[in-house]
Amino acid sequence: MPFDLNDDEDLSIKKFELMLKSNEVGFFDSEEFEQIIEYYLDEGKMVLARKAIGLGISQHPAAVTLKLFKAEMYIFDNEFPQAEHVLNELFEIEPQNAEIYIQKANIYSKTERHDKAIKLLKMALDLTLDQADVYNLIGMEFLFIEDYSNAKVNFMKCLELDDTDYSALYNIIYCFDFLEEHQQAVDFLNLFLNKNPYSEVAWHQVGKQYFDLKMYEKSLAAFEFAIISDDHFVGAYLEKGKVLEKLGRYQEAIENYQITLTLDDPTSFAYLRLGKCFEKLGLEDDAITYFKQCVKEDPLLDKGWLSIVNFYTNKLDYQKALSYIIKATETDADNALYWTKYATINARLNFLEECDYGYRRALELGNYELSTWIDRCDVLLKIGDLDTAISNVESGLEFYPQDVELLYRLAGLYLKKGAHIKGKFYLQNALKSNAEYVMILEELFPLVFNNPEIQQLIKV
Repeated sequence: MPFDLNDDEDLSIKKFELMLKSNEVGFFDSEEFEQIIEYYLDEGKMVLARKAIGLGISQHPAAVTLKLFKAEMYIFDNEFPQAEHVLNELFEIEPQNAEIYIQKANIYSKTERHDKAIKLLKMALDLTLDQADVYNLIGMEFLFIEDYSNAKVNFMKCLELDDTDYSALYNIIYCFDFLEEHQQAVDFLNLFLNKNPYSEVAWHQVGKQYFDLKMYEKSLAAFEFAIISDDHFVGAYLEKGKVLEKLGRYQEAIENYQITLTLDDPTSFAYLRLGKCFEKLGLEDDAITYFKQCVKEDPLLDKGWLSIVNFYTNKLDYQKALSYIIKATETDADNALYWTKYATINARLNFLEECDYGYRRALELGNYELSTWIDRCDVLLKIGDLDTAISNVESGLEFYPQDVELLYRLAGLYLKKGAHIKGKFYLQNALKSNAEYVMILEELFPLVFNNPEIQQLIKV
């Protein structure tokens, strides 16, 4: 089957795929193979990329670029010895080829030898015409070893060479944020904006930095400049809305959040913030409508469910609050926040067994806050399950060994159960820690507290 050479990329790809279907081999020049391979790599079609690499090298065994693709594929498959073998062969042929250094650095990076990767990439800088990409790679290596200062420097060099590289700009700000250098970030961004006054991304980042610095008026101005630079920039409207909320300008915040709903697909965040703003304004019907829209848009957003639950809890409508927290647990049964809230609502309704279940699930899922152990103990005490209450408090003391509230509770539980030696031991420890908290014993264990023997111990 005849094939005509054609420089058009689409035609080359169609010709290559037709060749594979027909099971006949056609000839392509090395540049066509490069285009075909790059296309398949960009599309994530690795099987076809491998076929193109294999056929390309068979037709052009001396083509360095095709062999570099072969090394890259070996690296992708974590076949590092094979990749190094290919790269070493290529180094003998073209020792000044920057891509060889870059791919070798990639192997070092993937095998967590980041210092060696950085060293090779710095060597590649002197050999490449595309220094911006190499500075970006060096920056990423420094990020891997959590050297944010050096990472920041290299991303800055990348941005100096290509001021449209917003990924480098975002990485620079990420480094500033991690180092908590918010004012330095503002200074850097202002210098960048002097050269690029209509960069909506830079204005957006300036606004976020001012927000972190609690300089809300300046933050607001920055987001307004971002919107002037691009009036379809959804992120700027969202951030502007957040600032307006901080300033108590809820109606204006609502207007900005609502604009985002017209510019792009609605987001659960926008619905949530709209609900919060309407709630602040006392417009309850609008608030609950947007909270419900929020969880409909993203059922896994816990802030949405908790906003609904808190809305009804604040209205003392515990039955409705319970129905929604149950829906939340059905959506995500592994969210400890939901189970803690489930427990507190059931406590309000005096459903003690369900309350205990909620606290137990929260603890199983890692909610080890002191209040969880304490509140569960008090519920178990009301139920009359002293053994489980003791086990619960002892578990809490593993996390908070000196907590006086737990110590008094454990003392009271043991004394109530009749284990006087253990009870007195924990009571003495509690009294030494803070005698004023003995009111816990009086409130939760009045019979124990009024026992003459215990009174004598307290007075001593």
